[in-house]
Amino acid sequence: MLSLQRRLAAFAAARDWQPYHTPKNLAAALSVEASELVEIFQWLTPEESARVMEDPGTAHRVTDEVADVLAYLLQFCEVLGVDALAALSEKIDRNERRFPIPESKRPGRHSLE
Repeated sequence: MLSLQRRLAAFAAARDWQPYHTPKNLAAALSVEASELVEIFQWLTPEESARVMEDPGTAHRVTDEVADVLAYLLQFCEVLGVDALAALSEKIDRNERRFPIPESKRPGRHSLE
């Protein structure tokens, strides 16, 4: 992931885009790209949305939007010095404490006990 962040930073630097890559602008761009991803699914039924990758044209649009979302998220993290993977790991840890597995779902438990 770090190599992709460096590649994105080099791409922006070669085009003198750094003045525009502020946290505010990158957050806004991230939101726009996420909205473009949502737009693909907007009027699909749940069943249609589950099959969206079966159509090559739609699959290409989805992967492009996913790439755009990830690119802006990585650039946002780079500008603010956020380690995205560490942040995610810490969030999962907090969620595991916040939402413990119900006793009935824990390994080794049988529903007929």
